[in-house]
Amino acid sequence: MTPPVTAPLGAQAPSGVEVSGLGVRFGTKDVLKDLSFRVAKGEALAVIGPNGCGKTVLFKALIGALPYRGRVEWAEGTRVGYVPQKLDIERDLPVSGRDFLRAKAEVSRTPPIEVERQLSRVGLDPAAASQALGTLSGGQFQRLLVAFALLGRPTALLLDEPTAGVDEPGQEGLYEMIRRVQQEEGLTLLFISHEVSVVYRFADNVLCLSRGPRCYGPPVEVLTPERLGEIYGAPVRFHLHGGPPG
Repeated sequence: MTPPVTAPLGAQAPSGVEVSGLGVRFGTKDVLKDLSFRVAKGEALAVIGPNGCGKTVLFKALIGALPYRGRVEWAEGTRVGYVPQKLDIERDLPVSGRDFLRAKAEVSRTPPIEVERQLSRVGLDPAAASQALGTLSGGQFQRLLVAFALLGRPTALLLDEPTAGVDEPGQEGLYEMIRRVQQEEGLTLLFISHEVSVVYRFADNVLCLSRGPRCYGPPVEVLTPERLGEIYGAPVRFHLHGGPPG
């Protein structure tokens, strides 16, 4: 049996979320089993692992969208913003990005001025925000989804592969924007990524899921070539641009 993954204890910042003995089963198959970890308030945690290891299932359990065993305890007063890997929305609807956000603001009783504030925060040009959803580029649409998640002033933000469908030049800017907003707002950030170099640069800690060994800790300590080979079942190469963030 794979032992639980538990964040190091000791002198700790207040918890953003604590997970203990988490398990999710589909039929007779355990997708997640005996998973334990802790994310401090204001920390950025990356979740990595091969396809099918339960990364998206974990996020859905954390937000209560799937039944689970064990315990998920968010800090008191936590408000969670979530950007799924895939959004069930017709991109050809005659709805602009701004109208999309205004609908969320109305439902969540968020002041309309917050729509413009969040568009500015995520760096989405006003002209682009006025375009129909289907005309936005992959990067513009992902920035819109982050703005959507930020409406309502969340204290925690979960992003499931936020650069999916974004070309390589746009990925770096998108992660830099997310990290900047996270630090400015003191958000507890959890994100799923397949880009090891991104994890090195933008995560304080990393949770590695796989069908075999699991691991948790600072990227520089955890993401060794040997460990990555164990997780993915094959050699993993990556190039780190500029080194870990200071």
